[in-house]
Amino acid sequence: MTSLIHARGLVKRFDGFTAVAGIDVDVQAGEAFGFLGPNGAGKSSTMRMIGCVSPPTEGTLEILGLDPRRDGPAIRARLGVCPQTDNLDPELTVRENLTTYARFFGIPRRTARARADELLEFVQLTERADARVEPLSGGMKRRVTIARALVNEPDIVLLDEPTTGLDPQARHLVWERLFRLKKQGVTLVLTTHYMDEAEQLCDRLVVMDGGRIAAEGSPRDLIERYSTREVVELRFATEDQSAYADKLDGIAERVEVLPDRVLLYTDDGDAALAEAQGRALAPASALVRRSSLEDVFLHLTGRTLVD
Repeated sequence: MTSLIHARGLVKRFDGFTAVAGIDVDVQAGEAFGFLGPNGAGKSSTMRMIGCVSPPTEGTLEILGLDPRRDGPAIRARLGVCPQTDNLDPELTVRENLTTYARFFGIPRRTARARADELLEFVQLTERADARVEPLSGGMKRRVTIARALVNEPDIVLLDEPTTGLDPQARHLVWERLFRLKKQGVTLVLTTHYMDEAEQLCDRLVVMDGGRIAAEGSPRDLIERYSTREVVELRFATEDQSAYADKLDGIAERVEVLPDRVLLYTDDGDAALAEAQGRALAPASALVRRSSLEDVFLHLTGRTLVD
């Protein structure tokens, strides 16, 4: 398959600091591809190179078969961009934000208006078409920004933290709209800090850490490769959870002690919990859950806060 985005040995440096340290990436047509990683992992720098607003320092990068160093304007004309921070014009109406943006792509006024109306229906904002943007809720503004990113009928849509700051209802509505886009064959490339969002939307993803790719695959593949089928969370009525680590030895494939709980990584959570209770351990609370992408993320990148 021909990759819409093809990168080999991609590097980005800023005044001696290496933000992206030689990554290989391929994004196929029609898939949703995600970049996950802690702050400073290199996600935003990679997205800026893909968006043709920051040139690579080294390596090969092709977008839609074109070279961003030489063909930046031609590539940008075929991209839709939804930035992390909404940059809509608050003084214009919802429809005017779309039709004005369409003029940057040379779209005729009548076509732009018809396309704006179609997109506002798609993001369920038809009734707000003539309302000013400024008083809209955060979720509505996000949907307007997504609609605006689609006004030029792009081949690739770049979404940087598409649901940051939204309440659960707004997040799920945005997810549903993005899922519909993917079903229509639109190629999505996104960054996110929400692991459930990545599991919901991404066909494939990479976990970045320190400017490099720590792992790549589908969410389910990564969970199977780097975690276990289930996780048991035990909370003991003591300040020192580590005192129970030795007593839990051998019960699970991996035991992780946190300040407030102990995690047992195992393929059979109920059996692990029963064995812990059989050793006369009496946790204040116990939870058996399926392993998630967040478990993989924290295993690969650590739990230490990165500034």
